[in-house]
Parts: sequence; C-alpha cells; structure tokens
Amino acid sequence: MLTEGTYPHVHGGVSTWCDQLVRGMPEVDFNVIALTGSGREPVTWELPRNVYRHTAVPLWGPVPPRTRRSTLRGRAHRRFTETYESFLLSLIDPAHGGFSEALGEMAELARAGRLAPALRSESVLRLLMNAWTRPGLVTAQAEPTIHDALTATDLLEHALRPLSVRIPPDSVAHAVSSGLATLPALAAKRLDKVPFLLTEHGIYLRERYLGYRTAAQRWPVKALMLGFYRELNTEGYRQADLITPCNQYNRRWEERGGADSERIRTVYNGVDPHAFPEAGPEPEVPTLSWCGRIDPIKDLETLIRAYAFMREEMPALRLRLFGPVPAGCEEYRIRLEKLGAELGVGDGITYEGRIEQVAKAYAAGSIVMLSSISEGFPFSIIEAMSCGRTTVSTDVGGVREAVGDTGLVVPPREPETMARATLALLRDDERRLELGRMSRKRVVEKFTLHQSVDGFRHIYRELAGQPVLPVHEGDTWTQRLADPWYKELAADGSLW
Repeated sequence: MLTEGTYPHVHGGVSTWCDQLVRGMPEVDFNVIALTGSGREPVTWELPRNVYRHTAVPLWGPVPPRTRRSTLRGRAHRRFTETYESFLLSLIDPAHGGFSEALGEMAELARAGRLAPALRSESVLRLLMNAWTRPGLVTAQAEPTIHDALTATDLLEHALRPLSVRIPPDSVAHAVSSGLATLPALAAKRLDKVPFLLTEHGIYLRERYLGYRTAAQRWPVKALMLGFYRELNTEGYRQADLITPCNQYNRRWEERGGADSERIRTVYNGVDPHAFPEAGPEPEVPTLSWCGRIDPIKDLETLIRAYAFMREEMPALRLRLFGPVPAGCEEYRIRLEKLGAELGVGDGITYEGRIEQVAKAYAAGSIVMLSSISEGFPFSIIEAMSCGRTTVSTDVGGVREAVGDTGLVVPPREPETMARATLALLRDDERRLELGRMSRKRVVEKFTLHQSVDGFRHIYRELAGQPVLPVHEGDTWTQRLADPWYKELAADGSLW
C-alpha cells in the first residue's frame, strides 16, 4: 500500500479508508510505504498485525544516504542529459511526448542511487533554461530566471525521490492516490512486472491546480510543476492494471485523462452501520455539525459565511466544528477565527478538535454540513447518513452519488445558497427527520464497509493471479461460502 501524506501518519478520510481496508483483510500481508514530509512524523494509527512492514519515505530534508553516489560521467552523463531534456520538454510542451520513457530511465538511475546527484548538477539548470526559452513556447515570454530554474529543479528532485523505493516483486502495488504515490508503483511495474492498482478518492491533479493558485513561486515554476503532475497523472491512468475510483465522478475524470474504461471498476467507500448507529434525538438548541480536518480544501470560510447569514434569522443557531488542525494549517485556523469575529458570529462557533467517537460529532448536530471545494466520496457524509442525520453538502466529487435524495446538495463557494437550503430544513422538522431516516436506509443498502472491503478482496486476488469467485448482483453468502478460500476464512473468523 502506497500513501502520500495520509495513513498511518495523519487522520482523515483517506486514512480511515486505508485502516478499514487493512483491518478488513487480515488474510492479506500489507507493506505500507508512506510518503511523508520530513520522515519524522509520528505514526498516529495503531497498525494491525498484518502490516508486516511500514516505511516512511521523506520527500524533504537531506538527500538520503543511499542516493549519494558519484555523479554521472562520460556516456552515462550524455544519456542522462538526453533523457532529462526529453523529460523537461514533455512537461513544458504536452505535444512533445517522451514522459513515460524518460521516467522509466530515471527510475533505473534512482534505484542505483544516481538520480539525486545528477539532478543537483549545474548542467540540469542549463537544460531547464534552454527548454524554457525555446522559440515558440509560451514560457519563453515569461522571462524565467536562474532562481526559477533552481527552485523548479529542487522541487522536481524532491518529487522524484519515491522512484528509488523498491516494492517486493511478489506484491500488488496499491497506490491510494494518483500523485507521487504512483512513482514506486510505476517503477515496479516497468522493472519488476509488479501489478499496479490505483485507487482515487479526491482528484489529485485538480487539487494540485487549486493549490498552486496561491503558491509563492513565479509562473514558470508553477507551469513546470503542474506539467509534471499532469503527465504523472496521465501515466498512472495509462499504466495501472486496474483503477478503482470511489465514485462515478472520478471515473469520468479518469476516462478523460486517458484511462481505458475497461480497466476502471468503481468501488464505493463504506461504513459500518453498527459503529455509526442512529444518533437519536436532535440537540435542544438548533445546531450545525461539521466533521473533518481544518484545511483550506474544506472551504470552511463558506460555511462560516453561510452560518453568519443564518444567524440573522435564527440567533440561537450554533456551529460545532469537529476535527484536527493538520501541520501547516495553523494559520488557516486563525484566519477562520478572525472571519467569525469580523462577521460577529464567533460566539456561536466552537472548535472541538479531534474526537475519538466520531459518531458523537454527527449526533451533536441537527444537520451535518459539508462545504468542501474538492472531495472524493466523503466519509463524513456517509457516516452522518448512517447516524440518521440529513446533510447539506457542496456538489463536488461523489457527494451527489452518496446523498441521493436524502439530503440537499448546493453549489460550492455560494454561502447564501447554502444558508437558504439549510434554513429550509431547520424550519421543517418533519422533512428533516424523514430525510434522516432515509439517509440511514440508503447507507445500509448501498454503502456498507463489508461491501467495500469485499470488493477489494476480490480485486487483490484477481491481480495476484489467484482464483476469484465471481460475484454477481444477488449473490448470497451461502453461494460465496462454496469457495474453499471463503470456507477457510469463515472457519477462523476472518470474514467477520
């Protein structure tokens, strides 16, 4: 399992999904390779026994000792120069091509410990400046500087570090995002014929575009890095043996990005209805509940602005925000507090922090809110639905697929629209409670944890070349237990 900035070092929806998958398949041995910032991040999840190895791969900090080999010389240096020039041109000019082959050759250098030193040589700066200033390219008009070249080269060197990671050849390489986590999987498929499984939650490339809007670098650097993520995203889609989006929205994005539709299989996220039981009576004071990580991608500014609009008509209304502040988002939390104060509603907003029993966060609200500008198939929504709470959510990713007709879906970044939809539900007790009942029924029928994990159990066996019992709509557990493999798992309790 290949992760980036999530499991097992960070809590959140993707990490929850990873932990569910690992624990749900005790018969599978997992080697978790986690791309992190510094490599010193603590493990925040208790790893189950079937995780036989966990390796943190830092993207930042000093060059790892194993990659501090001698610089390339002679024919090897000329070969690298040709490869890297082709690589850069593929990022700057999509029509040039050559990304796949260049990445494969750099993977071989990375495994030999020679890529990082090569990327820190003066010659690569000249290559980038020459590529940027080629006649006819838009980049040439932006007047790139040597400082831009230093910045971009440094960013690329750090981004390419995962190419040096080796995956055991008798594995299935499962990347749980389409970003940098795919690099070891792409290298393992090319060099060791390891099957490659790609699962997407949010749309990684879209989130990179959103993030770079406010990045500090100059335009040539941003354009180059976004070109890298664009080409890497496309390469992952083309090379993966199987792609498992968690919703149909992601599937459409993947098809447009070059993925073969026959290699895409949607597997929805799931929750355990027993772990998220019906929440019971609503709070006496009308309350909006939100659960997630305090992060700009969650667009809590829109939620706070919507709350301020609602407070004008419903002064008793409260907003409770449950969830941690990840490293690097501390200033964002301060910004939210300032916004609440400026709007005169800070007294009604509470920041509850991370909560161990997440179901209580949903029970704390009359309605559960989601204001994100990007999502996959959000756990906070299906968990709230399992608790029998209706939702008001932004129309991003697979939200509409999750909610169906059991909640309200509004456009992102439109606080007044969100406010009016929420007020309509707060004023209609009968409708709100009926939608809550429908929400739980929808989860039990469509989005259980058992259905999700069982789908990946079959996929793992398929990619590993092991016999798989075909599952058709309407199959019962009696039919499945005819398979000797299922009988063995049932005997030792692993299925339950």
